[in-house]
Amino acid sequence: MTLELKNPHSVLAALQTRPIDVTEIRLSAGSTQGNWSDVADEARSHRIPVVIKKSAPQKMKRKRSEDQGRRTTGSLALVKPRIPASLKTICAAEEGDGQSGLWLALDCIQDPHNIGAIFRTAAFFGVRGIVLTKDRSAPLNATVYDVASGGMEVVPFAVETNLSRAITEAKKTGIWIMGTSEHAKDDVSAFQRDRPWMVVIGNEEKGLRRLTRDQCDVICRLSPTGIVDSLNASVAAGIMIARFSPYGPDSK
Repeated sequence: MTLELKNPHSVLAALQTRPIDVTEIRLSAGSTQGNWSDVADEARSHRIPVVIKKSAPQKMKRKRSEDQGRRTTGSLALVKPRIPASLKTICAAEEGDGQSGLWLALDCIQDPHNIGAIFRTAAFFGVRGIVLTKDRSAPLNATVYDVASGGMEVVPFAVETNLSRAITEAKKTGIWIMGTSEHAKDDVSAFQRDRPWMVVIGNEEKGLRRLTRDQCDVICRLSPTGIVDSLNASVAAGIMIARFSPYGPDSK
């Protein structure tokens, strides 16, 4: 399987972390400067083929713009997807720091844009790892990688068939489980960044599944203070990450 990545930031991150998995760079005639130029330079340093496509004749350009059912062709890179890590690797304590940090679990998130945005925020705040569900979740496709803008390359992740069992195993390593639900009694402000947390984000429509919810040590909500009473899954995840990451705004 090969992904066609169209975000130069995602491509550059892949080149810098695992160039062996980047097979080819294809540049449109007008994208040989800026971010794609950096991509091309990095690719050539690893002896990865860089193909610059010739500009289409004006008549063909006009015909393409008139065809609303056809997407215009731009620059892209052919990249193999990352291989998921084991849950044991994700939850392992780092030498010298005991068991600290923040983890995420995504319970059947189905929009690839949400998953990509969560990975981007997780990379920004240094999340230790993300656990995803194998079934009833969006595939980790090119959209996820491009929206993540490089986050997919630096955040370890595991894909589990049984999330409830995975959470049980995570708890054995000393990680505490915090579920999120708009129906929870306790506001997020009732909890502190005083232990290693795994924050569980539920499905966009149905929230946490019962078996997942039953495995949580605590369940909290983000209480609205305005007229909008709900948040997009990736936005809610971003707020939770910023609040409970050791590198969040209130960390010392």
